[in-house]
Parts: sequence; structure tokens; C-alpha cells
Amino acid sequence: MRKIIFLLPILSLMSCYDAERNCKDFKTGKFKFEYEIDGVKKTTVFERNDSIEIETFEGKTDTATIRWINDCEYVLQKKHPKNKAEEKAIDMKILTTTKNSYTFEFGMVGADSRQKGTVIKISE
Repeated sequence: MRKIIFLLPILSLMSCYDAERNCKDFKTGKFKFEYEIDGVKKTTVFERNDSIEIETFEGKTDTATIRWINDCEYVLQKKHPKNKAEEKAIDMKILTTTKNSYTFEFGMVGADSRQKGTVIKISE
């Protein structure tokens, strides 16, 4: 019994560090992704339903299909690629979530290089 009482505080502290992942909350909605390229802040806005993502970047709109692997991972494939690079699918993995945002990593399918970013949900 003493062992259990001793371990309870330790176990409760460990649970504080579990990354929250309510990925289902982000399968649909309107989102914003901000990032920096060469010191210039860029913003992409996109709307996603279960199988389609429509993205607007610098006044240009593009559509991609979504294939969900599980609740927290999906593959994006551009519907109308304009070059060889756009033909490659992108693997997206949600790492953590908050009430209105998620942190993710992404990269070309089959490539070792991965990048991270944070997306904010702006509406349902």
C-alpha cells in the first residue's frame, strides 16, 4: 500500500506532460497557417472537409484531396498540379492540439526531411 501512495504523485506529474491530441476537432473547418520566408510573414488560409482542402495563398486558390490514415495523420494530393513538385503527395501529422490550434509536421511522402508548423482554427 505504501508503494502505491508513493507512486501516485509521480504518476500524476507524468500525466501533465502528455501531449493533448484531439485531432477529430480539426478534420473540418476554416484554418490559418502563418510562417516566415526570408524574413517576410506569409499567411495561407484553407478550408477543409473530410476529403477536400481548398487553400488560398497570395490570392491564388488551389484544391487538394485528403486521404486520412488515422484521426491525426493524412495525405494531401493536389488535384491540379502545375509542375512535378506539386504532383508529390504531402504527409501531414498532427502532433499536439489545443482548443483552437494544432502543431503538426509535414513532408513529401517518402522523403526524410520534415518541417513543423502551427495552424489556427478560425471557424467551424
